[in-house]
Amino acid sequence: MRRTSIGLAALVLCGTPLVAMQAAGNLQDAIGKLGSLDYEVRTDAARTVRRVPAPEAIQGLAQAAQGHADGYVRYRASILLAGFSDAAAAPLMRAVLTDSNDRLRQVAYNFYEHNPARDVLPLLLGALDREESEFVRPALIRALAAQGGDPRVRETLLVEVDRGVDFFRSAVIEALGDVKADYAVSSLLRIAQLDGPLQDDAVLALGKIGNRRALESLVGLQRQASRITQPAIAAAICLHGVNCDAHLQYLEDTLRFGIDNSGFQDLLRAASAALGALALTGNSRSLATLFAIGIPARDPARAPIALAVGLVALRNTEQLLDALASEPDVDAALLLVRDAFDMLNEDFEEERFFVAVRRAFWESPESSARRAIAERLVQTLEF
Repeated sequence: MRRTSIGLAALVLCGTPLVAMQAAGNLQDAIGKLGSLDYEVRTDAARTVRRVPAPEAIQGLAQAAQGHADGYVRYRASILLAGFSDAAAAPLMRAVLTDSNDRLRQVAYNFYEHNPARDVLPLLLGALDREESEFVRPALIRALAAQGGDPRVRETLLVEVDRGVDFFRSAVIEALGDVKADYAVSSLLRIAQLDGPLQDDAVLALGKIGNRRALESLVGLQRQASRITQPAIAAAICLHGVNCDAHLQYLEDTLRFGIDNSGFQDLLRAASAALGALALTGNSRSLATLFAIGIPARDPARAPIALAVGLVALRNTEQLLDALASEPDVDAALLLVRDAFDMLNEDFEEERFFVAVRRAFWESPESSARRAIAERLVQTLEF
């Protein structure tokens, strides 16, 4: 849980010579503490490493990621290394694709989702036969989906969308939607017609892809699908650019209904996820709705709303920064984001988020609202 009060200078003014000098002197000690069982110790250590000048940090992190005796230190060091430089991290990521440490392999798959490389594609395809961990295999799927222009990837993912347990199939469907895999529309349409846990995933993926031949099926499905599936259908049709105002109002009303009436947590989760999917594509009204309804909400209603906001933060940081800049109660909105990060378990994506926020801080004019928001985000989330 992120609850420690930390000095602002140590959090945000990480580019000042004094802070950088102090951090550099503690680099090796901090790297060794990345594997501490104490949350505050290891997060303080990561914070120190982030404030070391890049050349020194990259060298120390690369050495630790390759050969430290503590496997968790290797894992955390690899994530921090990627945060400093994709180019510096690339040799390590290539090397750990076949490492026995499954956390390191997950980091490599995360890396190749954002940095596709054709030369590693045979290794990624071959890994599908052995990666069975519930946190590693989805990362591998997303890395493959990022190279959807390759016929081998398309053929493989079309098989994977129908293979295995629903959890893994859900990861495939989500990845296909996120990369706008038009080649998967027929398969997704078939899944969208079937009642079950994958129906919402397929509907939202079709919305993200935006192929017009899916629209008629989505409209027909809207007339017959269950109440739990209706939010996903509304979002998908809106993503096609049809009746967005009406569908957004429906999602807002549904979210409020789920909060005001006990026993409708499934519907509340569905509406939150639908609004989050819209926000990911840049729909500002949907994110504003999540903040407006989520800020005063209390658990258990608050949690799914916070998670939807958190996924926007990780996958569309610019959208989150813009939304926070227009929020009337920024402090309360930041607490909702913090709640999301307390629940999320996306270490690699959280590091990328920090890098994006830090960049926004330094690139924004000194007195700008955007710079102030970036500063407060880093302080609230204790990066």
